[in-house]
Amino acid sequence: MTNAFASRPLSADLQTALERVLGRPASSLGRRPFPYQTSFALEEITVTFADGDVHTLLFKNLSRRSLDPRASESKPDFVYEPVREIDVYRSLLTEDRLGTAVCYGAVADPDRERYWLFLERVRGVELWQLGELAAWEDAARWLARFHQSGHAAPPSLLVHDAQSYRRWLERAASFHGRKALAPVAARHEQVLERLARLPATVIHGEYYPSNVLVRANGSPSRICPVDWEMAAVGPGLIDLAALTFGWEEDAARRIAHAYRETLARPPAEDELLLDLDCCRLQLAVQWLGWSAHWAPPAEHAHDWLAEAHSLAERLL
Repeated sequence: MTNAFASRPLSADLQTALERVLGRPASSLGRRPFPYQTSFALEEITVTFADGDVHTLLFKNLSRRSLDPRASESKPDFVYEPVREIDVYRSLLTEDRLGTAVCYGAVADPDRERYWLFLERVRGVELWQLGELAAWEDAARWLARFHQSGHAAPPSLLVHDAQSYRRWLERAASFHGRKALAPVAARHEQVLERLARLPATVIHGEYYPSNVLVRANGSPSRICPVDWEMAAVGPGLIDLAALTFGWEEDAARRIAHAYRETLARPPAEDELLLDLDCCRLQLAVQWLGWSAHWAPPAEHAHDWLAEAHSLAERLL
């Protein structure tokens, strides 16, 4: 066991919870911060059992006090729900064929503000690190299959509807000025009309390439979306919009085609692409309305105002 593990001993409560979800006592345990942590505390835990068996897993602490201080200051209160990701793993991601991380167990104790997840340590590469378009097309196909799986949404999920979309626009205007958002606001109600006609399904909510792990040593590749904190009910194309941001138009069309061809009842291609632009516009508005004093991580860093203006012009 490395010094990095030994320097962070487990608390008695955490050890008890860990042994309960794994179903047997451990002879030694260690922990260290996981290098790909985003907003909530994420640690890699190594467990050694009496028979010498070693097991590695991830421990995610979804309590508000575990948030990175910068994320805690910027995360809107109305999107924070600590049991949401726990509910997703407990009720939606239970099928082996999905390829998502195995959930070994969870703790949800509001009285002690304790919201813990114990997950499989998936060995994979973040999608944004892969330049081969085939991997992105695989991620789009996974998304289409997930959107068609007919999951019943737990009540903790966010809801993407006209009211929530208008709320993001109002926040964006308050942070960046109504004049700066005027071209977007002029098209926003038309965008909402199109989004309202799209079928609602369970969506990841932040299906950005930094939240998709790919393990390519099998056939087909294993696609493993992570960080389901913003899971919601809404148009599936919101997820596809997140996936395709940043690509040149031809490449984005190929990724969108992979999604469309996987659908049992695909819409006309031109309709899907128009709806996809509407979803891209709404995502840009959401980034603009996230916080007055916050910048997104490098993998999400776009000029979202310019993106919103460009999309509003295209949607004339």
